[in-house]
Amino acid sequence: MSPSDTKNDRVEDRGVRPALRIGILLANHFTLSAFAVFVDHLRLAADEGDRSRPLHIQWSVMAHRRESVRASCGVMIEPTSGLLPPESLDYVAMIGGILHAGPQLDEPTVRYLREVGASSVPLIGICTGSFILCRAGLMEGRRSCVSWYHYQDFRDAFPGQDVVADRLFLADGPRITCAGGAGAAAMATHLIETHLGSAVAQKASQVLLFDRQRSGSEAQPHPPLLGSVSEPRVRRALLLMEQNVARPVPIATIAAQLGVSVRQLERLCRAQLGAGPASLYRRLRLRYARWLVENTERSVTEIAIDAGFADCAHLSRQFKETYGESPTARRLQPQSEPEGNAARTRVYG
Repeated sequence: MSPSDTKNDRVEDRGVRPALRIGILLANHFTLSAFAVFVDHLRLAADEGDRSRPLHIQWSVMAHRRESVRASCGVMIEPTSGLLPPESLDYVAMIGGILHAGPQLDEPTVRYLREVGASSVPLIGICTGSFILCRAGLMEGRRSCVSWYHYQDFRDAFPGQDVVADRLFLADGPRITCAGGAGAAAMATHLIETHLGSAVAQKASQVLLFDRQRSGSEAQPHPPLLGSVSEPRVRRALLLMEQNVARPVPIATIAAQLGVSVRQLERLCRAQLGAGPASLYRRLRLRYARWLVENTERSVTEIAIDAGFADCAHLSRQFKETYGESPTARRLQPQSEPEGNAARTRVYG
């Protein structure tokens, strides 16, 4: 992926330090789309037009051994350098991929990540790169941003780690993590804008046909969970609710995270969905409880806890008011409508 420059065009030969220098590490079975969208933003911002010379930005695909790395789709990428000294870089980006396909990194690369983590150079986790940083002990006291699709995987793997999946990327001190895909694009744009200005960042986005630059706090695009909800604050509110099903958080806490008042959030939710946030939150938890009743062998008491209800009686009362029958009776009946993979893509109806 490194451009083939002529000798006269090379940054080091011209004696000019590029404004942004990034070392990229690829996990075994890394996500090609996350890597490609990230590095292509850098490429387009690094030069005038589409000449792809690394004049203003320099990137290197690093590896402990100069062997090709396989992407999750089977494409092989050849590294362009060894592991560079941290002081020669402005950032080190870790591109993750498939979580359960064997070791993602060799031990020398993990040691290198820890060396970078001990320096002043920020670490970036792209796609499931946040998992790798956590396993290396490099996210202590830091929040991670992951895709909604991997949110539960992350909580299962790192139960004590603070994680969000309601935004595209998150900068927490010298650690930046993103969800991959659109998150990688938004984060690349953010880095370019920080180091080279908004005009350069805008150019890269426009050439790649992204409709606009996105901030890290924008809500992640989501499957049927959000339906036709277009208001970004309502989308984020619903994502925050879904991520806190078992331990519901106060509506005031959700509103504070969105930077709005409870009254304003109430108005926004009613305008978009015809119900207030508390009602939507309860509806979401009941939908999840119904899915568990219909698709698992867990006891009603266990389901009540998993769906954030105080006890079995509380769930049963709310369940009967909503669906006209108790959870036990519902378990004996065939499903009234297909839910698909409802554990991951719950809907509001």
